[in-house]
Amino acid sequence: MPFSHKIVFIASEMYPFSKTGGLGDVLGSLPLALRDMGVDVAVISPFYGRLSTGDYKLRLLVSRCPVGYPWQPITAEIYRADYHGLPVYFVQRGEYFDRRFYYNTHDGDYFDNCERFIFFCRACLEWARRMDSAPALFHIHDWQAAVTSAYLHYWQKIDPFWRNTKSMLTIHNLAFQGRFSSRLFENSGLPPEAWTQDGVEFWGDFNLLKAGIAYSDMVSTVSPTYAKEILTPAFGCGLEGILSKRKADLRGILNGADYSVWSPSNDRYLPCTYSPEDASPKAECKKALFAELDLNPQIEDRPLLGFIGRLRRQKGIDLLITILPELMTMNLGVVVLGEGGLEHEATLMDMMERYPGRLAVRIGYTEDLAHRIQAGSDIFLMPSRYEPCGLTQIYALRFGTPPVATNLGGLSDTIIGYPNPKCTGFTFPEATAAAFLKSIREAVAVFDKPALWEKIKRRAMLTDFSWERAARRYLEVYRELGVDV
Repeated sequence: MPFSHKIVFIASEMYPFSKTGGLGDVLGSLPLALRDMGVDVAVISPFYGRLSTGDYKLRLLVSRCPVGYPWQPITAEIYRADYHGLPVYFVQRGEYFDRRFYYNTHDGDYFDNCERFIFFCRACLEWARRMDSAPALFHIHDWQAAVTSAYLHYWQKIDPFWRNTKSMLTIHNLAFQGRFSSRLFENSGLPPEAWTQDGVEFWGDFNLLKAGIAYSDMVSTVSPTYAKEILTPAFGCGLEGILSKRKADLRGILNGADYSVWSPSNDRYLPCTYSPEDASPKAECKKALFAELDLNPQIEDRPLLGFIGRLRRQKGIDLLITILPELMTMNLGVVVLGEGGLEHEATLMDMMERYPGRLAVRIGYTEDLAHRIQAGSDIFLMPSRYEPCGLTQIYALRFGTPPVATNLGGLSDTIIGYPNPKCTGFTFPEATAAAFLKSIREAVAVFDKPALWEKIKRRAMLTDFSWERAARRYLEVYRELGVDV
């Protein structure tokens, strides 16, 4: 059956099929927004053992698509689903993707991650090679897909099929780079000339994200501020040199929010809905959350602070743990949802026993509870040490839950900090426990001024970070590359 696609997204996760964080949310929204604008777009992602298909029927397209990596006869199965009319292809090979977790366990990364995702990237290209015409653009995401652009760069020199195909890499988090032993480069199929400081080599290692930065025609990050930050040693994670060389081709495009999913006016996970015009039912959401999490109803009229995110240093969970004893003296409640470092998980569970009814901790991530925490909390906590964009603070704004957040990265692009007359939340200048606590105290003091608090809530709820806005910016960049969209 003849087929082709103009723009093909390649990413290691896509909501609702797979998700560990913001990357999955972006892939579940941006391609749809582009499709709604009339762009011919498709997505390719791994077929994980934990793939959530829901109501979307998968069908097998190819049972033995030749990949040839890491040994010659190796093949992949290609499946397809239609996600609201968007074609989504899945690369399946059991020994690589049929695992409990996508990238790692609590003990660390899977030992064969390099092999797994090189296989994925090459499978994506081999599948696209079967199209009637090559895609005009591969839009690739993070280290798991980044080496695609390196293969494309070298294959264009020997295969006319790829001659006019462009590549664009979006970096969602520069800290995760896919850095592996140099010996794995030798079997990757990339030519020896790729092993340079301006190519895939990074302090003697094979760096997949660097490959994407070096060989993609355009590089973007998920917020304007983060695009500037990563050019500095403080946020560049060792890649500020090559990023500075690519500065002319670097763009910062702020992520959007899917308000068909993340809006209190139509949220199917909430006990009741509310809007900027009438936010009073938010109190019922808070009451229901107190009951669900066994929080003490005697503090129901006091601020409830919510944290949703990975329990890792980047997200500042250690800062929250440090100040929790002080928060517990402030006549308020705290709820934490997330998973990550075992030490942080254990500490939080111990503290919950120490502060029953005041602190609720749920280890793991469930979509429905995340929505109810956004709606039932009064203040959202995001003390990140770096934040490429962040989506949970954007969701919090729409739910009328003003954030307390570090003033950096995408947080500074989305939150207007108090006491600005147009404020939508509270920000602090550096990720320290003292600055974080001070900002929370400031937010609680404003909470005790109901008229002012209601104005801040309403402004937050009216803030618009729709995917349509973001998609139009991506279209501008695609056209810079000469893609006719």
